[in-house]
Amino acid sequence: MTTTTHPVQPTLSARRRWTVLAVCCLSMFLVGLDTTIVNVGLPAIGHGLSVGTRGLEWTVDAYTLVLAGLLISSGALADRFGRRRVFQLGLVVFGTASLACAIAPSVGVLIAARAVQGIGASMLSPVALAIVVNAMPDPRERAQAIGVWASVFGLSMAAGPVTGGALIAGFGWRSVFWINAPVIVAALVLSAVFVPQSRAPRARPLDLPGQALLTVVIGVSVGVLIEGPRIGWTSPAALAGYGLAAVATAAFVRVESRRPEPLMDPRLFRRPVFGSAVLGAVAVFVALNVTLLLNTFYLQHTRGWTPLAAGTATLPMAVGATVCAPLSGRLVGRLGPRLPLTLAGGFITVGGLCLVGLDQHTSVLLLLSAYLLIGIGFGFANAPITNTAVSGLPPTRAGVAGAITSTARQLGSALGIAIAGGLVAATSPAGLAHASRPGWILVAACGTSLFLVARASRPRLGDQRA
Repeated sequence: MTTTTHPVQPTLSARRRWTVLAVCCLSMFLVGLDTTIVNVGLPAIGHGLSVGTRGLEWTVDAYTLVLAGLLISSGALADRFGRRRVFQLGLVVFGTASLACAIAPSVGVLIAARAVQGIGASMLSPVALAIVVNAMPDPRERAQAIGVWASVFGLSMAAGPVTGGALIAGFGWRSVFWINAPVIVAALVLSAVFVPQSRAPRARPLDLPGQALLTVVIGVSVGVLIEGPRIGWTSPAALAGYGLAAVATAAFVRVESRRPEPLMDPRLFRRPVFGSAVLGAVAVFVALNVTLLLNTFYLQHTRGWTPLAAGTATLPMAVGATVCAPLSGRLVGRLGPRLPLTLAGGFITVGGLCLVGLDQHTSVLLLLSAYLLIGIGFGFANAPITNTAVSGLPPTRAGVAGAITSTARQLGSALGIAIAGGLVAATSPAGLAHASRPGWILVAACGTSLFLVARASRPRLGDQRA
């Protein structure tokens, strides 16, 4: 069994290992880019398809909700049928759905195509991380690789608004989906040439009851947040949503606790290191997506900026994330996750606090400084959170840790979009800045929560035992 767990590792040279990482990073760039590239184009999409804020929220969250709900099952499919095979299937599904988004005649078709994009993306994110982890047997090299992986993912998330703004200015909003085609083709060719086929020595069975319940929990929870401003937070429909989410959550915990090989074992969250890392992943991506959506609506609606100008305003965020993510990976490899997590918490907290007094005439310099601070914090956060989650479980469960952490990130993205959209959904351009202030308080609170993750980031000896 020991010799079959990672059969490709002995034959991979250093150059081949880092080439595999590069191919996986290319796919992860797509996944991250499509999480945020649409944000800056939301006003243009709304104008082109005659849709309001709630429909625009669903345009973003249809992707992240499906992605969050299917990540773990897609990882299990990759273990069973081969990681490269599922990885390539994900690329095909993602590319086909991107084309459907690009030619969507209505918002309903666009939302449906975005959901299919999420299905394809779910086959890329956990599988790419599993491929990287299996290709890098040395813990220090793996930490550095995760730093690079986090850097590319962070760059794609932060650069999405810039890229989207430029594309919309030159070619219209549909171009943010057309751009995926050449990247998909390149990734398919490179994965066929360089990525070795691998699978788990014993494939985990699919947990269909757990998958169904997890989908209900995530979908209903975020759906109520999006539709709450329209239907009323105390309306019968909202109360029914709260009840359904609570019942589904309780059923999920009960079902998963009794299955021999659950989709997501609730007992894993009894380990403080692992549980805190997952909550940290949610917090970081709530902060990022609240920032991006509030930036989009504030700059374009309140300040009258173009999509290109609004996207360019996030360049400091992209620069901060890009520079600090690989540095974070090196710090994790040398010193452990506590220092980069502390730095991440400090920068995100200060960045959020800079904008709690946002108004119609807030200095552009203050805006850019806040975005830079949040980007630096985001760059420092990803590698230590992933490393902490992986190190918080036995090595044989590294894939599970990565999949759950990826799910937490996408859940955080969906929650951030829903919360930020709810704050400004029924607000006039003149009142949007004031209405968004609770969002910046939330960003600061998310940063503060990373101090707790940093404190819990040193695993106990028992956490590493199988």
